[in-house]
Amino acid sequence: MQTAWLSARSWPLLSSPAAPVMDVCLPSEQQPAHLQEGPSPPDSQIEVDEEALHTDGSSGPPGDSNKIEPSLQSLLKFVPANYASYTQEYYLFAGKKIVIQESIESYGAVVWPGATALCQYLEEHTEELNLQDAKILEIGAGPGLVSIVASILGAQVTATDMPDVLGNLQYNLLKNTLGRTAHLPEVKELVWGESLEQNFPKSTFYYDYVLASDVVYHHYFLDKLLATMVYLCQPGTVLLWANKFRFSTDYEFLDKFKQVFDTTLLAEFPESSIKLFKGMLKWD
Repeated sequence: MQTAWLSARSWPLLSSPAAPVMDVCLPSEQQPAHLQEGPSPPDSQIEVDEEALHTDGSSGPPGDSNKIEPSLQSLLKFVPANYASYTQEYYLFAGKKIVIQESIESYGAVVWPGATALCQYLEEHTEELNLQDAKILEIGAGPGLVSIVASILGAQVTATDMPDVLGNLQYNLLKNTLGRTAHLPEVKELVWGESLEQNFPKSTFYYDYVLASDVVYHHYFLDKLLATMVYLCQPGTVLLWANKFRFSTDYEFLDKFKQVFDTTLLAEFPESSIKLFKGMLKWD
């Protein structure tokens, strides 16, 4: 696997009082596969998708349903959170330029380093992973970069996260996949450890892959996260988890993860403290 794209870069600290404390925010010029922000959409397809989302040429989240194309009404089930400011960040994966609307006002509205690492892995191993038409669920999808890349690579994706994140997540997914992918990704609420059997019954939902990136950090729901990972994995399901390891609790979670999953380290980037694991649930 090629690792120079990430390991050859440094990840400097930025002191920003408004930025979430979970991790450092990276300057655009040092993001892997990340393009500089510009005044215009990066390609004509994105521009078409913008016009589909906004009939008046406005920018920002589609908060006013009266401005949405009638044909898209059934697709837009969630409203983006009313953050004070959003920024547009551009990424390049799978030969496509991807526009992500982000806000530093929420952990779930920022693309974290583990997500770009996972996207790069999916891109480089598409055929090996057999992603075409694969059924994928992403845990903690945030602003949606990983789900977008998986969709572009041909997968049938369900992107999940907390309720307050779903509006911006769905907006980014539609903007980047509508008319560009074989399967339009689905957005669903998933609160770790809650109502799993009710919302994701095993008799109905089976996933070839469960994806997760930077879901482990300093929070109080690690046990519920692990329980959710276990629940979503059935025989044959592969869990791909990329994470920047920041705290001792991250390694404690990894120890618990290894107790229930047959674990393989697929890639490691020491300079950025990112590790990418493959997990297969142990069955007695």
